Amino acid sequence: MAAKAHSVFRCTECGAEQPKWTGRCEACGEWNTLVEEVATSKRARRHGGTGARGSPTGGAVPVRLGDLSAEAVPRYRTGLAEFDYVLGGGIVPGSLVLVGGEPGIGKSTLLLQVAARLEAAGVPTLYASGEESPHQIRLRADRLEEPAARVHVLAETVLERVIEQAVRLDARVLVVDSIQTAYTADLEGAPGNVGQVRECAARLMRFAKESGPSVLLVGHVTKGGGIAGPKTLEHIVDTVLYFEGEGSLDHRILRATKNRFGGVDEIGVFEMTSAGLVPVANPSAAFLAARHAGISGSAVTALMEGTRPMLVEIQALASRAGFGTPQRVSAGLDHRRLAVLLAVLERRAALPFGELDVFVNVVGGVRLSEPSSDLAIVAALISSVRDRALPADALFLGEVGLGGEVRAVAAAERRLAEAVRHGFRRAFVGSRTALKQPDSAIELVRVEHLGELAHRLAA
Repeated sequence: MAAKAHSVFRCTECGAEQPKWTGRCEACGEWNTLVEEVATSKRARRHGGTGARGSPTGGAVPVRLGDLSAEAVPRYRTGLAEFDYVLGGGIVPGSLVLVGGEPGIGKSTLLLQVAARLEAAGVPTLYASGEESPHQIRLRADRLEEPAARVHVLAETVLERVIEQAVRLDARVLVVDSIQTAYTADLEGAPGNVGQVRECAARLMRFAKESGPSVLLVGHVTKGGGIAGPKTLEHIVDTVLYFEGEGSLDHRILRATKNRFGGVDEIGVFEMTSAGLVPVANPSAAFLAARHAGISGSAVTALMEGTRPMLVEIQALASRAGFGTPQRVSAGLDHRRLAVLLAVLERRAALPFGELDVFVNVVGGVRLSEPSSDLAIVAALISSVRDRALPADALFLGEVGLGGEVRAVAAAERRLAEAVRHGFRRAFVGSRTALKQPDSAIELVRVEHLGELAHRLAA
């Protein structure tokens, strides 16, 4: 007898369930996040999984942590150094990893390369695609330099069949491309709706935890940049990776925003080539490769991406506004942060940005998310206004306050060590920057206020 179904409305932000559409979620207060889905009976949900742990028919029992082996779980290493680095050393057996990114950024290419390398290393891998046929995947594989001939591919969207084939192959790694195309017949509704995405992800999670294979999911993103589907999808998985980059640039950045088995905010840098994605072993050198000394409006700063210091170039251009309100355009930088820095420069350093168009760009498609780059942005803007180049061997590291004061930043020693490795010999830093072991290879120019910085750069 078929299970009876009824409609409910679920919030895509917090996952709360409501019996009717009200426009606003009563749980989290967000507007227009309630999406209709078809819910089945408890019996259908209970028998639709792969044997949920902890259910009355399951065999899970409590255990003491002290009774478990303390041996480290061996990870599956792909040989793609940057991919393994972001995951914390490789793929953990039984883990569920979600990879999201813009269309065409290279998610499928990356995971096909991962599957090829795992097969070459003797790890059985199944690549299940709901968007491409096996022949289309073969055409993409032929462009890669990876030995992908041994990879098992499956063109299937029904989740139960995908899991069945994974069990039959005894696959240790399962790639599902994408979670938005997978569906289960136990739920009504088209693939990609909130209910289907959440249920398919939950079943794959149970499959990974109970049977042991690692599952890699591809997730589509919305216009706002978040992964499509319910927000609970990111809570279900063990690791969330975002694949970032500009379509017109060669570099791609793989960023971990959640990782139960490694560091958060770690990044891996890849270069997109005709033969696939190639890991970039030295991101700082790659981002500074096209830098030209002697040009005004260019400054270098050191970012901390997880535990990795990375040098990036910030370019600024200030020119007289032709008409109307001056423009404020930024790439890789929050426009609100740029507005704050411009206001501080005009008020505390008496620079006339109110009459100038301002353009700021972070080279290489990198996005600035920490205030340690404020001093470099300010220095680039001062350099552009005066049309005077900054010292080629100078690094700028500091946070700028509303009073114009320059503050110290965290992990300064590691950032300066990275700068020394790439030939920088001077660093403009906040006056309160404290170093446990100062490096004699780099001169510290301590700056108390923006006015002092402007004076030093004019000297």
